[in-house]
Amino acid sequence: MDLARFYEQAYTQEETQAEQGARWRALGARGKADHITALCAAAGLRPASTLEVGCGDGALLCELHARGFGGRLAGVEIAEAAVRIASRRKQIDAVALYDGERLDEPDGAYELGVLSHVLEHVPDPAALLAEVARVCRAVVMEVPLEANVSARREAKREHAQEVGHLQRLDRAAARAIVTRAGLRIAGELEDSLPRSAQLFFARDAGARAKASAKWATRTALHRGAPPLARRLFTVHYACLCLPSGAAAPLRAA
Repeated sequence: MDLARFYEQAYTQEETQAEQGARWRALGARGKADHITALCAAAGLRPASTLEVGCGDGALLCELHARGFGGRLAGVEIAEAAVRIASRRKQIDAVALYDGERLDEPDGAYELGVLSHVLEHVPDPAALLAEVARVCRAVVMEVPLEANVSARREAKREHAQEVGHLQRLDRAAARAIVTRAGLRIAGELEDSLPRSAQLFFARDAGARAKASAKWATRTALHRGAPPLARRLFTVHYACLCLPSGAAAPLRAA
């Protein structure tokens, strides 16, 4: 799959589709920002500079800015259309196009790196994580855990292919990516989709009731029996990655 071409098309859709996509990304950014700030807070980290690799239209960086988190905010992205959108956002200090493999930055240039829903799209996720860790002294990665019963359904497999997912991970596989990248996990969390996400595509009262029931059932199951929940449906996994053997690299909050 040509990832650059895929994302270029995603950011140059018809106006109504583009608007819906932007609202969906803004909604997702809130949950992603919750995870980043929670993991960093638990580790006592308050970065003065943050680089998001695969920043898309900049929604997550803008959400971090609104929360006063991350210090100097920068992003890189493989799709030119997304770079143009993100570059117009005044909340972001710098946005650049990159080739998806090598970052044009020196070692340790940023205090925090972010790879949020990126690694499932690349053929060698450990290599990309290692490259981000070269440039960033700590990295938060987040991926969907799609090795489950629900995601094996034909419609779900087709959707995953449509949105460019090359990896179907479980928690063990996500952790193994961190190890192969030469890093260790300093904190981790899981999250089933919030109610707002389940309701996003509901168009009438019946659909909203069904979406709310789905959210309540999955949330209760994930809270009560996380291993069973992971086997049945997709949850999001996020972790804070540090160099193996290294102490916390950022100053305390």
